[in-house]
This record gives sequence, structure tokens and C-alpha cells, in this order.
Amino acid sequence: TANAPIFGVDTQGKVNVWNQCAIELVGYSIDEVMGKYLVEEFITKEYRAAVNTVLDQAMRGKGTANFEFPLITKAGARIEVLLNATTRRDEQGNVIGVVGIGQDITGRIAQEREYSKLIDTANAPIFGVDTQGKVNVWNQCAIELVGYSIDEVMGKYLVEEFITKEYRAAVNTVLDQAMRGKGTANFEFPLITKAGARIEVLLNATTRRDEQGNVIGVVGIGQDITGRIAQEREYSKLIDTANAPI
Repeated sequence: TANAPIFGVDTQGKVNVWNQCAIELVGYSIDEVMGKYLVEEFITKEYRAAVNTVLDQAMRGKGTANFEFPLITKAGARIEVLLNATTRRDEQGNVIGVVGIGQDITGRIAQEREYSKLIDTANAPIFGVDTQGKVNVWNQCAIELVGYSIDEVMGKYLVEEFITKEYRAAVNTVLDQAMRGKGTANFEFPLITKAGARIEVLLNATTRRDEQGNVIGVVGIGQDITGRIAQEREYSKLIDTANAPI
């Protein structure tokens, strides 16, 4: 009666548990799966080694949480599954197999891909950091503006490696506030490009959350205001040096 797909395999990897939710999700009846090798018959080729590793670890008493892999349904559709695999034991504590509790995340994956596509094609520089402050989003416009490729920034600490020293504390404060759920609008700070040029950026920082509402980082949408700042300074200079009262 569980509202999650649950399957089990014995020590040989043969299916011996297959609940109603698994039937509805994948389309195979109990008779069609019982006694069949789960990995060889129901897992896509490119993921068989990885799923075997997860099952082998569980057979040795080490469970795996949040393992993502695809399943092909009876109708031929590909669905994305998030799996928690746990060792199954008898009354004497002997390992008798593995039980897996799954979650259909096909919709979530599709949304994430669409989200990534929207970010990448946006005409504004967009970056994101995880809860440790490491870059995990860097769109095409950010690449063009700052000059660093995705490979050069992903996993790096945004503040320590890309923000000028005198602004690190202020940018950290903005990120910390967003991590606590309080976004910041129109925050101005400088960035140093790969070529060594200083550009002025206007930033809107927003909390990023997962489906359960847990904070997973911060996403920032920027605007290059270098030209505007230069014009304002030139305007102020003209006013200041004018030979008439203004």
C-alpha cells in the first residue's frame, strides 16, 4: 500500500519484491518480474554497472541514498528514478538481499533541464552558488561578460576567487542573507574579468530551494552597469568643473 515504488532482490539479484506502485510506474506485473534479474532485464545498459555497484554495496551492509538512474517502462518510455537501497536481513541478521524505495523524479528532471535552458539562454549574466558558496550555475552571458568558461568556474568559491578583496565581506553578507531566505535587490559591486578589466555589476540575489523547500544555494541575476557608472562619473566631473553655478 506504500505510495512509492518498492522493489527487492535476493542475493543473486533476482526480483522478489515488487509493489503495486512499482507496477503502476513501470508497467510490468508481478508475474512479469518475479525471479528475473533486475539489472540485466530492466536497467538501461549504460547504468547497469552503476546499479550493480549500489546493489553489491547494499549486499555488504552499506546502503545508498539518493541514487539517480533511468528505468525503461514496459511501454518503452524512459523514467528517472531516485533510489534509496537498503540491506535486507533475516531474523538471524544474515543478508538475504536488498530492498529499494524509489521516487519518480522524471518531472523534476524535466523542469531542471528547462530551468537550465532558460538560464543559459537569458540575456543577463546569471550565476549560482551552493550552500558552501561554490559556483554551480554560470550561464552563457556570464561567460561572455567575465571571460571565464564553465570549466574554469564550476566548483570554485565565487567570493574568494572572483570578487575583489574590498568587496568580499559585502558580497558574503548578501549571499549569507539569501541563504537565510532574505534576497537582496540592486546590490552594486565590481568584478574582475579574466582579461583583468574591472566591470561594475548590479546584482539581484535570490534564495534557491529544492522541491521540499530546503535552501540549496543562491542564484544571482546581474546587469553590467559599467557604462552607466562611467557616464555618471563623467557627468559629476562636468558639473564639478563647470565655470557656472549648477
